[in-house]
Amino acid sequence: MKIGLVGYQGSGKSTVFEWMTGQRPDPALGHTAQSAMAVIPEPRVEGLCQIYKPKKVSMASLELVDTPGLSRSHEGSAARLALIREAGCLVLVIDAYGRTDPKADMEAFDTDLILADMEIVSNRITRVAETLRKPLPKVEHEGYLHEHATLKTVLESMEQGKPLRESDMTDDQLRITRSFRLFGEKPRVVIFNTADDETKPERFTSLSTPETPMLAVPAGLELELAKMNPEDRAEFQAEMGVGGTDRDAVIRTLLKTSRQRLFLTAGEKEVRTWLLHEGGTALDAAASIHTDLAKGFIRAEIFDYRDLVRLGSEREAKAAHLVRQEPKGYVIQDDDVLFIHFSK
Repeated sequence: MKIGLVGYQGSGKSTVFEWMTGQRPDPALGHTAQSAMAVIPEPRVEGLCQIYKPKKVSMASLELVDTPGLSRSHEGSAARLALIREAGCLVLVIDAYGRTDPKADMEAFDTDLILADMEIVSNRITRVAETLRKPLPKVEHEGYLHEHATLKTVLESMEQGKPLRESDMTDDQLRITRSFRLFGEKPRVVIFNTADDETKPERFTSLSTPETPMLAVPAGLELELAKMNPEDRAEFQAEMGVGGTDRDAVIRTLLKTSRQRLFLTAGEKEVRTWLLHEGGTALDAAASIHTDLAKGFIRAEIFDYRDLVRLGSEREAKAAHLVRQEPKGYVIQDDDVLFIHFSK
């Protein structure tokens, strides 16, 4: 799963990127996208390690993509934003420490995203119109007519300044626009990069919603704190009364907003977390692990993490009849620990 970090020049976007991934962006590559992995914290792994004593522990990660900062003149925005069309979620970083107006910046950036989407949709409308001038089989002609009408409706909504995520998009419209990877359809998180001594972060996050979480983070300070050893960091924070943003909580917010979840596998060889889209099935989970497991899928043997920890072993959980055998269409739930049975 790719998470695209976007923002205007000077927003502190690259500082947020380094804080979350631990990787310093290369200034020589400032004109292109740079990526690094942010490990997704999962406290349940510790409980499974106590049971299985695995030789290896592997944690799932989100790929964060740091994009070139955009100009407030909107010049070249569409080309730079094109670098993250494939991102499943956007993180908009807003300067809340300088002389700019954070609210105005957020509104302006929405305009940039809409303009970039309008260019994509307008170009497609032109191509479809050209195709409709050619002789086509009736069914094919009707299909293009339907696409043309749908895209015109979508374009009209964007011309009114309305992001697609706020529009009443039908399943049919979403089916037609999905391949364009429009920014207006992507979930997003807003991070207000505040001053180190900000005392009222809630003034930036008051409009936060479950669909669009808004977080206030003194990114520069948090990056410096992250570089300290734990003892020095604790002493500094206690003395100055600053910092303390939970980076793991921010990463979990990105996970939830991007409509992803984790599932667990465990054994003596390895305890591991895996990414899966919300609503993913046992077959999807098998495919995440290895395509061979999906091809030869027989069933998923599922333990509840809480049962395993409470009883202390698979054997005890099975003796208590607390293991389930689920088919490929079973929707993965929180606390599921999976064992995939498949034919080779």
